[in-house]
Amino acid sequence: MLAPEPFFEPRGTPFSEYHRIKALGELGHHVDLVTYPIGRDVELPNLRIFRSLRPPFVRKVRIGPSFTKIVLDALMLPTIARRVMADSYDAIHSHEEMGLVGVWLAKWLRIPHLYDMHSSLPQQLGNFKYSKSAALRGVFNWMEDQMVHKSDVVITICQELQDTVAGMGVAERSLLIENVMGGDVDDPPTRSPRDIRDTWAIPAAAPLALYTGTFEAYQGVDMLIDAVAILAKRRPDARVLVVGGEPAQVEQAKARARSVGADSVMVFTGQQPAKEIPGFVQAADLLVSPRIRGTNTPLKVYSYLRSGKPIVATNLLTHTQVLKPEFSRLVDPSPEPFAEAILELLDRPEERARLSAAALAIAGERYSRESYLRRTAEAYRRLAGGPPLSPAVPAPPASNSKEFARQ
Repeated sequence: MLAPEPFFEPRGTPFSEYHRIKALGELGHHVDLVTYPIGRDVELPNLRIFRSLRPPFVRKVRIGPSFTKIVLDALMLPTIARRVMADSYDAIHSHEEMGLVGVWLAKWLRIPHLYDMHSSLPQQLGNFKYSKSAALRGVFNWMEDQMVHKSDVVITICQELQDTVAGMGVAERSLLIENVMGGDVDDPPTRSPRDIRDTWAIPAAAPLALYTGTFEAYQGVDMLIDAVAILAKRRPDARVLVVGGEPAQVEQAKARARSVGADSVMVFTGQQPAKEIPGFVQAADLLVSPRIRGTNTPLKVYSYLRSGKPIVATNLLTHTQVLKPEFSRLVDPSPEPFAEAILELLDRPEERARLSAAALAIAGERYSRESYLRRTAEAYRRLAGGPPLSPAVPAPPASNSKEFARQ
């Protein structure tokens, strides 16, 4: 498995990779993961981690395209070469841009290739405002075309990506597996909701909204701060807990909150261990996702649905692929309607309870762990050469034999 990411760090694609590996291990597969020299090791069944060389002065990798990622991707190549010379593999499973290496490597080794498509590479240029270069966009379009058309199986993680792949003419080789495990990890949280409120001086009776995630511009943290400034004037007893962000980003967000009058009700914790996030969720009365750009569904949405807490989110495709008005509050991506939705739910506990119950029902019906495992097994059944099954027919679990002994 080729993962051009800091593995493991508590953010989008590494979470997705973590749960994909965990599912494959449970299904009887063995995974040799080649990844960046950044991130912490994790213990998962049937997993070995091989890290590339670390370039001088590189300690972190920011989200999205960057020159640092180009360097780190290049340094993965010798590690990949050493692995294929040292061991015999039955398949290659590639994430993100490393799919380009994966399809060529699989062709050379004459083994099947699975491309795990977490996003559209050309779209990343716009989402992260990395470059407006038509030439660079052309390169990214070419890369995506190679990875999609030359893979034996393509996994997509949201309906928008599935539609993209179908539009490229390879729907029969693609399979939608939503990241229903979200940002969950297996370790139980050590902090209780009461401890969380006490640690950050949040009164036990204070209505509490929660944001968890990164502070990248597309996440809409600035919009959330402006919405909280409105909230502060009408519900000064409320609190909005914000979990995540690099230290410099948190300081910048705090300064913005002070400048607009939101600092009296906003509480910034910085990054917290992934295993502690469920404790933060349970401490809250409602959950918010203020994302303002993009089409991929945020991983946290699935965890939010299972939490038993009501959700306020922006009425954009990034959310509406999963969230519906029947079990969440969807509003325009601007401060005023976002603040009004939070205020309404804080004032109406019966509506919070109704939305929570409806969300739990949907999570159990459509976004269960069992469905995730079944569809992962189906992807590897196809990779082994089996024809697609009818959606109504459950895929059999993978054998513990040496079929796909190491992918």
